[in-house]
Amino acid sequence: MSRAVRIDQTGGPEQLKIVDVEVGQPGPGQIRIRHKAVGLNFIDVYHRTGLYSLPLPLQIGMEASGVVEAVGEGVTHLKAGDRAAYASQPPGSYCEVRVMPAQNVCRLPDAIDFDTGAAMMLKGLTAQYLLKRTLPQGGLQAGDPVLFHAAAGGVGLIACQWARALGLQLIGTAGSDEKCALAKAHGAAHVINYNREDFRERVKAITGGRGVKVVYDSVGKDTWDKSLDCLAPFGLMASFGSTSGPVPPFAPAILGPKGSIYVTRQTLFTHISSREATQAMADELFDVVASGQVKIRIDQRYPLDQVQQAHRDLEARKTTGCTILTL
Repeated sequence: MSRAVRIDQTGGPEQLKIVDVEVGQPGPGQIRIRHKAVGLNFIDVYHRTGLYSLPLPLQIGMEASGVVEAVGEGVTHLKAGDRAAYASQPPGSYCEVRVMPAQNVCRLPDAIDFDTGAAMMLKGLTAQYLLKRTLPQGGLQAGDPVLFHAAAGGVGLIACQWARALGLQLIGTAGSDEKCALAKAHGAAHVINYNREDFRERVKAITGGRGVKVVYDSVGKDTWDKSLDCLAPFGLMASFGSTSGPVPPFAPAILGPKGSIYVTRQTLFTHISSREATQAMADELFDVVASGQVKIRIDQRYPLDQVQQAHRDLEARKTTGCTILTL
């Protein structure tokens, strides 16, 4: 048996219930893993509220770390006793023990502890595919400015450090002076408090009127229109979240007058759709973390039975860096 967090209907944090579930043996292509720590992400809120619709009842959560207890037929990259971490579908990581597909589960290097492993997988792999794979026409070169919204969040603080390691000039936005200072301390070249300043005007000033080659935006509705205006000709608007709400429909014809710009909506799970791609991206993430170029900042820890409060704080934007559930 395992304690797990389940929702029977979509709605607010009060829908998160702790239940006892039976955990069986792994089938072909599966593992059973006993978690040591569980990561929280805004996609968990989208699942809970129904913004991303999934069949109910639903165990939620997309990343965790732990120890492999058993492997099913055909699983060759893991064995019982391995330390492991993952960002994976289907949801279900908010639990003590689970059976799950092995494809996106990776061996966790000994140099990385379980809390860090749980906090870094979804957010770190997201930062990896954004900065290394979601690129504007002609790519990015050292010295190029990029705009990154929510720069003091879990993905943002990783991206600030990784961008600095790549030589990029990351312009980070956040909703308070304290969060801006945090992003700056983690490698942002410039920071903008979008509650006090017009980030469109600041970006134009910082770039001498040229704009940026790419905007990485997980905020959505509140930042969308001005973000398009921050792009240089042929720039790329890379949407990967909707913390302020989904972007309203827009006419593609507006993209031409704004500089023949590109728009893309990315998801991590397209990038890790194969075992090989998952491992390649994870290896790069493990290397940059083990080297110290990227440090995983865990600012909030909640016991599993305080999962409702964890979601309230996440939605209220009271959190910085990464958040984990402890078991």
